[in-house]
Amino acid sequence: MKKVSIIGGGIIGLCSAYYLAKEGYQVVVFDKSDMTDGCSYGNAGMIVPSHIIPLAQPGMITQGIKWMFDSQSPFYVKPRLSIDLAKWGLQFYKHANKQHVEKAMPALCNLSLFSKELYQDFIKENNSFFYEKKGLLMLYKTEKTAEEINHEGKLAECFGLEVDYLSKDEVTKLETGTKTDVLGGVHYKSDAHIYPQKFMQFIKAELSRLNVTIHNRTLVEDFVIKNNTVTEILTDMGPFMTDEVVLATGSWSPNIAKKLNRSISILPGKGYSFTLKDVNKKPSIPAILCEGKVAVTPMNNDIRFGGTMEITHTNDTKINQNRVQGIVNSINDFYPDLKIEMPKEKEIWYGFRPCTPSGMPIITRDKRIKNLTLATGHAMMGLSLAPATGKIVSEIISGKNTSVNTQMFQL
Repeated sequence: MKKVSIIGGGIIGLCSAYYLAKEGYQVVVFDKSDMTDGCSYGNAGMIVPSHIIPLAQPGMITQGIKWMFDSQSPFYVKPRLSIDLAKWGLQFYKHANKQHVEKAMPALCNLSLFSKELYQDFIKENNSFFYEKKGLLMLYKTEKTAEEINHEGKLAECFGLEVDYLSKDEVTKLETGTKTDVLGGVHYKSDAHIYPQKFMQFIKAELSRLNVTIHNRTLVEDFVIKNNTVTEILTDMGPFMTDEVVLATGSWSPNIAKKLNRSISILPGKGYSFTLKDVNKKPSIPAILCEGKVAVTPMNNDIRFGGTMEITHTNDTKINQNRVQGIVNSINDFYPDLKIEMPKEKEIWYGFRPCTPSGMPIITRDKRIKNLTLATGHAMMGLSLAPATGKIVSEIISGKNTSVNTQMFQL
């Protein structure tokens, strides 16, 4: 039985472990943390086929420059002397064009819809993670934003997604959980959401049932490579022999890749969230508050708010209170009856989304190291795309045709 070693115990790594174990492989997962935190736990929990436009898109650079001068803006590039940042920025600039977006959209749409199908397969057995298909409301307050969001809705319709365009009154009729103060909204009826922590509990239980070994609090220090093949993984808990390696380490992927003599351009996009427990009066439908880029997700009896994208580095562990205040201000602006207060620092979660300069995830067999498969760079879409990514990883290693064309997901 072939042994597959997965480096990274986030949702991408664990979904890869699940589908590989189902194929009959002996699967081992390594993660340096205790696997109770990270982007797989604190994200907005959205499954979003609607998100077919990559971060690298026309106008993003101009808008980003404007936002950099606003301490509460939803996007920020932390300036520093860094070759990696300079290279990433140059590649982002090259990808932020109409031609790239036109190629990216069908690839992202197909991957997202496939992932949603796989989530629906999971809930046939167990919906302990509160999967709900209520769609996603893109709420806006200005005519300028309305024009942009409606245009994106028309693009989504071209790929068969079901979209409704709502007036202020129609939003009020649909969102009955609390009052909204908006000009209108776009309702992506194909989208769904889950409770991320509950899903992580579910997938870990499934992996235990499938006899997957998980080594948490285990640091991968190096590799033994012979004839362009990884034969051993060297960790602080000792060496481990392996037949295949999956790199699913998110924002830490460039550091691990260097140990394999490979170069991956990924920068962490720091984001924040906070969760209010047992809330009676709350929005009933997941939403993006467009002007502030704030995500709002009801999760069973709780409600989670998240936002900001700070392009930074993984040692940036300080909570930027101004960014969190920007999230709070947006919530109260759109939902005036909620009267959300600034959360205490201990109640604020932060995590690093792995952002490629193309805005596209990397899901591919490495071209140099024969037994290395890459599954990283999913940015804000990790949870949404995890089952599809895991399934494709298992197909790549098994030598099967992939369920979705992966041409746009190459390194």
